[in-house]
Amino acid sequence: MTRSDLVAQLAERFGQLTHRDTEFAVKTILDAMSDALARGHRIEIRGFGSFSINRRPPRVGRNPRSGEQVIIPEKLVPHFKPGKALRESVDAHVPVIDPDSDGSSGAP
Repeated sequence: MTRSDLVAQLAERFGQLTHRDTEFAVKTILDAMSDALARGHRIEIRGFGSFSINRRPPRVGRNPRSGEQVIIPEKLVPHFKPGKALRESVDAHVPVIDPDSDGSSGAP
């Protein structure tokens, strides 16, 4: 689902809101979440999950073209951990794929 899909679905579900108001609300929420993470805060949405920042320490990597060593600096990256209710909901709606029907004809 993209941001525009979310806006369209919310505008459809809440008829009293215009598309523009819905777009503003989604943008405001996402901006507030981004700002909180940028300040190093943790975000928890009960029943959905939590967002936090993980630190990736500096390391030595290799340039794939030349093979020379390159120092990769420390990075702070966002991390999402799904909540129990979300995990259970997703697990309950996962389509079961029959391992015997992988799309091949079965012939070598």
